[in-house]
Amino acid sequence: MLVVVIAMDRRYSAVARRLREVGLRVTAPRVAVLEVLDGHPHAGVDTVAAQVRNRIGRVSTQAVYDVLGACADAGLVRRIEPAGSAARFETRAGDDHHHLVCRSCGRITDVDCVVGVPPCLTPDDDAGYQLDEAEIVFWGRCPDCHNARTTHHDEHEEARP
Repeated sequence: MLVVVIAMDRRYSAVARRLREVGLRVTAPRVAVLEVLDGHPHAGVDTVAAQVRNRIGRVSTQAVYDVLGACADAGLVRRIEPAGSAARFETRAGDDHHHLVCRSCGRITDVDCVVGVPPCLTPDDDAGYQLDEAEIVFWGRCPDCHNARTTHHDEHEEARP
């Protein structure tokens, strides 16, 4: 029991330190949101809110949105919005990584910078912008969905006379 409490206290302390480093007050909802995202990257607001409620009890969805917004503004959380999908959040922020998104199940997987240093790709004409980030989303089917689709297709092919 003591080992679990010490481990939880260290994790809480690490999250509290991250909050303090960016000038945010340490509150139970903020700590819980960051802990949830550390364990569930690319989670949507409903998932985060449900997990936060499991950890600390009653908290409104609006409070979770507020925490996510404050943490995103402070650079602790990154908001991603793949086309046709609700916003997702992750604590891997500020490193210019990209994402693989499954067209079938919506699974999102991190992929490191495509080539070189940030921004990973440079447009042929930057129109005078001072570029500091490139966001790239690769679309396809994750291995599970690809295999399920291939198996399903093969079963239908075998059923034909």
